[in-house]
Parts: sequence; C-alpha cells; structure tokens
Amino acid sequence: MAGNWKMYKTPAETVAFFEQFLPLVAGADHRRIVICPPFVNLAAAVQASAQSAVEIGGQDLYWEREGAYTGEVSGEMLAAVGCRWVIVGHSERRQYFGETDASVLKKTAAALRAGLTPIVCVGERLEEREAGRTEQVLARQFAGGVAGLSAEEFARIVIAYEPVWAIGTGKTATPQIAAEAHAFLRAQARARYGETAAAGLRILYGGSVKPSNIQGLMAEEEIDGVLVGGASLEPASFAAIVGWENGDSILNPQFRPA
Repeated sequence: MAGNWKMYKTPAETVAFFEQFLPLVAGADHRRIVICPPFVNLAAAVQASAQSAVEIGGQDLYWEREGAYTGEVSGEMLAAVGCRWVIVGHSERRQYFGETDASVLKKTAAALRAGLTPIVCVGERLEEREAGRTEQVLARQFAGGVAGLSAEEFARIVIAYEPVWAIGTGKTATPQIAAEAHAFLRAQARARYGETAAAGLRILYGGSVKPSNIQGLMAEEEIDGVLVGGASLEPASFAAIVGWENGDSILNPQFRPA
C-alpha cells in the first residue's frame, strides 16, 4: 500500500500526518506501507516513521550518482536520507517533464544500484484506450522501460499500472479493467523472464484509489496492492485503504473514517 504525496505538504505537515496516521495502522505489520513525500519532507518523514513499519520513498531520481545536474537527486542520496523505495516513470513525469521509456530504464537501474526498490509506472492515456491500443502501449512501455533489466534486477522491482485517464480525475478503472491490464503485464514478464519471475512480480494499481473502491480492487487476484495519490494525503482515508480487509473499522477498532 503505497502513497504518493506529489507536491503537497511541508515538513511540519508531514510530522502532523504521521502523528495521526501511525496509531491508526499500528496493527498493519502484515503488509508493506510506503509513503513517498516531496524531497524536502523526506528527512521529516523518515524520522517520524522511525519506530513504525511504514517505509519511505522518493518520487523520482536521476540516474547518475552525483555531478553538475542542478535540481536533481540521486538514488544514493535518497538511500542516505533513509529512503527504501522510489517511484520511477510516473505519468506526470512523462507528461510534464519529458520522461521516456529509455529514461525510465536508466532510472530503474540507478535505483537498484542504490539499493532502493523502484515502483515502475506504466499506463495508457484516454485516447489510447479509446483507440484500443492499451496492450500496445503497455507492451511498449514494458519493453522499453523494464525488459532491459537482468533477471536478478527484475526480481527486485515493483510495477504500478496507472491508466493516465484515471489519475486525479476521479475516474477509476473497474476492477476487471485493472485486472486485465495486470494480467497482460504479467504475461509480458512471463515471456521475458519466465514463469517464476512473473508469479513473484508485484503489480500495483494506481488511479483515483479511495476507501470506497479499495475492496473491489483488492478482490482481484491480479492486483497485489495500490499506489494512492490524493487519498494518501489524509491520515484517515489512507488508513482506511491500508486496512481495507476490515471495511470501515480498519485495523484499529477505535477508528471510524468520516
């Protein structure tokens, strides 16, 4: 269960979030919880989550270890501050900042080099889905952004299927649509890396995930978890997503989401 905070919250707001969130998920030791704040909040997030099972990740990285790359952050820097994860190739990075499949592959390899677990994002735009090109797009993104990894490297990544038309729009792919895309991505993994690697691959769904739809999504066998945007900004809503198995009561019986 991963949360992508995008460009929201200050360090003080980050601390306040964890003060409210951690008691709500104190019984969630059976699953991985990852929160990816903006770079300036990473130190505060690492410190605030230090005595919990919550892990911290970056939202992006550059593929070089260091150098004259103003404004960039390396995987080694993320690891040094306490990150264990990093998002790579998010659709907003592709749309607004020129991210390509080739740069996704280089960033993924750099994340692995630094000991981070990359969450590699793929997904089609609305016009591509309406044109019946979803599988074509996913195959291209997998081939260009993932398939260049060695088998050992591939075993250490997570893939997130994020249909661009469902990100921040309030539209959510139906559980069946998401599961079909996940199955296609797993088939790509099977063809490239074999059955064992495909079975071990974790594929997350991202795109307007919220407490009201998490149970339906997670009921699909192909969906291994979620990458949550806006709903991860509020402690109550993200806690309800983390504790989806128990419905509104989540893990803490004292908690009732609004």
